[in-house]
This record gives sequence, structure tokens and C-alpha cells, in this order.
Amino acid sequence: MWFLSLILSAGVAASDKIQAPDTHKQTQSQQEIHYLIQFVADSGAIFIRNGTEHSAKDAADHLAMKYRRASRYAKTAEDFIDNLASKSSITRRPYTVVTIGGEKLSARDWLYSALGDYRDSQRPP
Repeated sequence: MWFLSLILSAGVAASDKIQAPDTHKQTQSQQEIHYLIQFVADSGAIFIRNGTEHSAKDAADHLAMKYRRASRYAKTAEDFIDNLASKSSITRRPYTVVTIGGEKLSARDWLYSALGDYRDSQRPP
């Protein structure tokens, strides 16, 4: 009986290790990409994708989906912007953003600016 308990205990301990990977350790690039997706969601901007307007939340959801499916093309935040977040993967048409202030920008330029601001905010004083 004690042998069965030992085996079951070892199995539970092993399954804990398999089921609970260390998700708290993200690379700097992953943190930056997640920041950019959240930045989009919180922006209140209108996104024009393939000629159709989308809310900031819908745009962020779309970018998160693209990142989940094609993260191999986004090893860095710059890769994420250039390969996934600034143009359609199908039509190759660039995404456009209309900010709350009414300024119309390319998604690429807007996201690079946000990335620069984020990095500046992460530097120690």
C-alpha cells in the first residue's frame, strides 16, 4: 500500500510540473508585444483594416489572435509591428489608425512611437 502511495505522489508531483510551466517569466520582447496589444485596446482609436473601420478593442483582439497564431514571425516587438500589426497578412494593405484627436496615421508609425515611449518609461532615471 505504501508503494502505491509513493507512486501516486510521484505522479502528482510530475503532473504539477507539466501543467504549471513558469508563465511569470516573459522575455522583454514578449512584454513589449503584450504592452503594444494593450496600448491598442486602451487607445480609443479607430483602426482601418482592409477598408473597414474597427474599434480599438476589436483591433487589439485581432492583433492578439495574429500573435497567437504567428508568433514565430514576431521574435521582437519590431518584428511584431512590421510583420503582424501594421498590415494585412492576406492583402498586404497597410493598417491605418485614426486617433481620438482625429489624426490619421499609419499603424506602423503609431506603434513604433508607442514602443519608443514604452521603452523610455522602462529606463531607470
